[in-house]
Amino acid sequence: MTLPDPGPWGAAFVILAMMLATYLCRISGVIMMGFIPLTPRVRRGLAALPGSIVVATVLPLIERLGFAAALALIAAIGSMVLKRSELLALVVGMATVSAARALGF
Repeated sequence: MTLPDPGPWGAAFVILAMMLATYLCRISGVIMMGFIPLTPRVRRGLAALPGSIVVATVLPLIERLGFAAALALIAAIGSMVLKRSELLALVVGMATVSAARALGF
């Protein structure tokens, strides 16, 4: 089965469609939150949301990628706690996973 030729505007159309989908997802959250009263309980939930998203994203990766990924995450978190630099934490995490992989983990 072959796909039809998208033509010269195919890539631009796909990029615009994804841009529209992203915009609609973001604006729908803003519109829906306009109907929810911001009680202290809701504020606490919203404050905890970024951390839970990070955990939900990172833990399956660590489970799949193994010990080297867990070690890199611990090193990056330690770097972030000590120096408060996202770039440094990224470099430390990448260096740690590279070293662990080179050592056979």
